[in-house]
Amino acid sequence: MSEAIIQEERWHPSINPWLMIVPVILAVFMFALDETISNVALTYIAGSFSVSQNESIWIVTSYLIASGIIIPSVDFFCKLMGRKKFFMLCLVVFTVASFMCGISRSMGMIVIARFIQGLGGGSILPLSQAIILESFPPEKRSQSMALFGLTIILAPTIGPIVGGWITENWAWPWIYMINVPIGILAVSMTNKLLEDPPYAKKQENVTCDYWGFAFLTGWLVLLQIVLDKGNDLDWFGSNIICWMTFFSCLFGILFFISQFRGKNPLINLKILKDKNFLFGTIAQVVMMAVFLASAALLPSMLIALMGYTSFLSGLSMGSRGLGSITAMVLYGIMSKYLNIDKVVAMLGIGLIAAGGIFFGMINLQINLQTIAFPNALFGAGMCLGMTTLMTLSFSSLRNEEMTNASGLQNLLKNIGGAFGTSLSTTIIARSAQKHQIMMVGNLSDMNNLFGERIGAMSAFFSHFTADGGKTVMMAKASLYNQLIVQSHLWAYIDTFRIFAVACLIVIPLILFIKMPKYNR
Repeated sequence: MSEAIIQEERWHPSINPWLMIVPVILAVFMFALDETISNVALTYIAGSFSVSQNESIWIVTSYLIASGIIIPSVDFFCKLMGRKKFFMLCLVVFTVASFMCGISRSMGMIVIARFIQGLGGGSILPLSQAIILESFPPEKRSQSMALFGLTIILAPTIGPIVGGWITENWAWPWIYMINVPIGILAVSMTNKLLEDPPYAKKQENVTCDYWGFAFLTGWLVLLQIVLDKGNDLDWFGSNIICWMTFFSCLFGILFFISQFRGKNPLINLKILKDKNFLFGTIAQVVMMAVFLASAALLPSMLIALMGYTSFLSGLSMGSRGLGSITAMVLYGIMSKYLNIDKVVAMLGIGLIAAGGIFFGMINLQINLQTIAFPNALFGAGMCLGMTTLMTLSFSSLRNEEMTNASGLQNLLKNIGGAFGTSLSTTIIARSAQKHQIMMVGNLSDMNNLFGERIGAMSAFFSHFTADGGKTVMMAKASLYNQLIVQSHLWAYIDTFRIFAVACLIVIPLILFIKMPKYNR
């Protein structure tokens, strides 16, 4: 190892790193909270702007896709401005955009505001991850990343609870307004406490890969439109979707070519040659897709099919936080004595799969207690899996590679989250249609059980009207409504089972990761 690399690796902050990362953790918490805080309020926001539930999902996905666009440019802006100044700028943009979300008066305005919020917040996660990793020596990184992992898992978990309570007791704009004082505090603390290492300070003659950035933007924006609008427009039965898919693929291919062949690429993709980073990132992308998609689907299912309020649907997610905290305490104890991160990572992914299996056996008679257990498995699994994989995937990289690697990893995780959320919405819509077609054949006069049920329900409705024909129509309408509810329930069950299978598939990838050789 050269003398320059040795000196770079020996850098450490002048103040206690645990104190220095306080504003970083605060910023991460604020950003991660906003990934899910809107989920339980989508029905209310859609009603306020007179749009459908499917259209309201743009409030979530525009945030995720904007985050994905800005992440690859993190390394460039850090060199252009210095990492500390860029981090503060991101916090300011995020805070201002949060205020814009709160004062939005149309669907278009809030989608634009959420997009700007994503541009500001997208860099927070990779910057924070790099700062935390670099501020601690290798043997202490597991502990610091445990705190980081707990934050990015706990915040999205309590987001629906906070969002549900605010929506019911105040109004939905306040779920964004609460970011304003937190953002101001984070900017002030960052200015006082954060330090830049020598290699993260402002540099001269910095160039930007503008073509790469343009290709990336076109790729991700068009891909998100295809995912969100594909189901409504009959996918490839629509010329618009076909052309958008073509150009999205074209921009994606051009982006990767430009990154591999360019002299100053937006992202150094050579980092993917590191097997620890490659396999750890793939596993995290799948986990993030499942985590964010399930966090968006479960509250909407409880509200639409079971009549839960926004607060109760958000409260149902609370056990994820409890599971995360429990898992973190156990991991903290075990990590002091055993170097078993690979085993813990596989256990974590397995717990998420188990949670998907349990959710794949739900019915309309479930209560909050029934939902709590699989949600706790999700929380514990994400905490154990994500925390250990973030440490393992960076274990063989040098400090100077952290910012670039963190940007690439978080870009892929954001794409995974947006892709998972949009794709799961499409799966539910298509699966519900499939199950409705399968079950509607039972609603026939040739079915004796159907006839008996119609007779019983007609007798009940006869207490409200003497018109016999009308009571039969009311009975058939009631049974058809039950059919719609059951078909959607089966669609959610199918989706959760797909989540479980996806997690089980990536577990073998962990076996290819090499354990770091440092002592705890």
